[in-house]
Amino acid sequence: MMDKLELKYLESLAYAYPTIAEASTEIINLQAILNLPKGTEHFLTDIHGEYEQFLHVLKNGSGSIRRKIDDEFGHTLSNSDKRSLASLIYYPKEKLELISKEENNDNWYTITLHRLIAISRSVSSKYTRSKVRKALPKDFAYIIEELLAEKDSAQNNKDAYYNEIINSIIRISRAEEFIIALCELIQRLVIDNLHIVGDIFDRGPGPHIILDRLMEYHSVDIQWGNHDAVWMGAAAGHRACIANVVRLSAKYGNLDTLEDGYGINLLPLANFAIETYKNDTCECFSVDYDEGRYDLKDLEFDTKMHKAIAVIQFKLEGQIIKRRPEFEMQHRLLLDKIDFENQTMLIDGKKYKLKDCNFPTIQKDDPYVLTEDEAALMERLRLSFTKSEKLQQHVKFLFSNGSLYKVVNSNLLYHGCVPLEEDGTFRKVRVFDKYYSGKSLFDILETYARKGYYCIIDKEERLKGQDIIWFIWSSENSPVYGKAKMATIERYLLSDKSVQQEEKNGYYKYIEDEKIVNRILKEFGLNTENAHIINGHMPVQLRKGETPVKCNGKVLVIDGGFSKTYQKQTGTYGYTLIFNSYGLRLVAHETFTNTQDAIEKETDIFSDTILVENIGKRLMVGDTDTGEQLKERIRELEQLLEAYRSGILIEKTQKK
Repeated sequence: MMDKLELKYLESLAYAYPTIAEASTEIINLQAILNLPKGTEHFLTDIHGEYEQFLHVLKNGSGSIRRKIDDEFGHTLSNSDKRSLASLIYYPKEKLELISKEENNDNWYTITLHRLIAISRSVSSKYTRSKVRKALPKDFAYIIEELLAEKDSAQNNKDAYYNEIINSIIRISRAEEFIIALCELIQRLVIDNLHIVGDIFDRGPGPHIILDRLMEYHSVDIQWGNHDAVWMGAAAGHRACIANVVRLSAKYGNLDTLEDGYGINLLPLANFAIETYKNDTCECFSVDYDEGRYDLKDLEFDTKMHKAIAVIQFKLEGQIIKRRPEFEMQHRLLLDKIDFENQTMLIDGKKYKLKDCNFPTIQKDDPYVLTEDEAALMERLRLSFTKSEKLQQHVKFLFSNGSLYKVVNSNLLYHGCVPLEEDGTFRKVRVFDKYYSGKSLFDILETYARKGYYCIIDKEERLKGQDIIWFIWSSENSPVYGKAKMATIERYLLSDKSVQQEEKNGYYKYIEDEKIVNRILKEFGLNTENAHIINGHMPVQLRKGETPVKCNGKVLVIDGGFSKTYQKQTGTYGYTLIFNSYGLRLVAHETFTNTQDAIEKETDIFSDTILVENIGKRLMVGDTDTGEQLKERIRELEQLLEAYRSGILIEKTQKK
């Protein structure tokens, strides 16, 4: 007998499929989809604002489009023609502007359209017509769908039909718009799902440009990194997070990102810094600028602003540590350890000489209190961050499409680590009045982070949530930070390198231990036989012999140096992990000059592929998480059919 709840669900399902015929058709359709090859997933991490390289990697599908061109045309096209076709697909509007300056383009249009249609057929072959149709631009949907129809020997009599479509497109001067539509379709179909495994923000100049692109992307999820978290906290209005964001922007010469990208008013900070540190060179707070994109006329101002906001940050963080003793970060209270007379700082019982002791705003008897001017400045910055329309849009997107971790298709995605003790057991971390470890730690931290942004009524819960976001950014017990300390003060003010060391969590010692890796996978509900951990955060230093593939392929650390800051260490320019129906490939990218060269000189990112895992049997949709959902839907529809046929439910035939 069918219980009431099950019957109620089937009655609801019957509204969507009111007849046996409609339910049967959907079952057949879903069953067929299960036998299509799985879509291609791309995983990237630690982009750190390097928008030009990131956008190019999206456009070229991490080298996939060039491989499709090679597969389709083999030796029938020269390398020069292949390079030109690839550049056109990546940047159709810009390339067409260059080509349109030439006369008599009809022949070029004809050849190019045929080539683009061939590539479009190739990249769309693994999808249903329905899915491809949804990806088509509205203006050309019907025409493209006709042209993408497979041409076999039985359809040769349609050649004239296809050719006439193309000739008409050219004759009525719609060739350029049609080429753009095809190029964008190819870009769209070459990546089915995009996973960003943390750290979109900081260091590079264009996180706002990256997020604008991600917001319009067809399928994307984000696992928050510590640099994302601190921006999320800043958008929520948390003063310590705001100070961190501004300091990092000043440090890497990217204050324009705040001012021009997000409309943050930094004039009050500039005025305060110039007045407070007018006779100070602020040498310890130098700017790590990129010579190719930084205006040196701003250097003096930015250096003073850098010091001003850093001092405020140290104070605000001290206030949190004192307010939240349960965070167990008292060892990071360092301002009260300064001996101004002897210009030293006491750390772990040892005195270190300070490189800078000019701190006019620090009160010796209460070093963590903001001056009246500092407090007024932070309030103005808080209002500017919380009222920034674009920043709020981007952060809401991060909350809606992101999380601290994700389990998808037997892969466990998180940015940093699962905090472990030195013996390899899960570390128990206190979050307010309880202790959490493993998956439950991720879950509780994410819950509080969301409260920190969305909880409006309960101010205490909101503040706890915002303090947790700062904890996620900087605590040694945070799964996205994972170091014993964030030695910011030590790096600025002390010369001794030993005290600047940031010791990694035990996770990184055990990352090659299959027993512990399997324990982590089980903790998140994964089968250890075919599962992987995918994370970033710690740049893989190829120059020192490190490899991104660890624990016999079970762990993939894919931070390869998208950020220019890390490229000298890593020896590469970023990774993309590609998971398609044949297995896992890790693509190591080489240098990318700039977008202009990619358009005018047809340069591309050379990508070297490492085979991580080759699957003997090709993976189909039925082997994926989506496949499991479709199978469940099929089971429900079969129950609906049985209910119709047994008379429990009555078909609702349409009236003529």
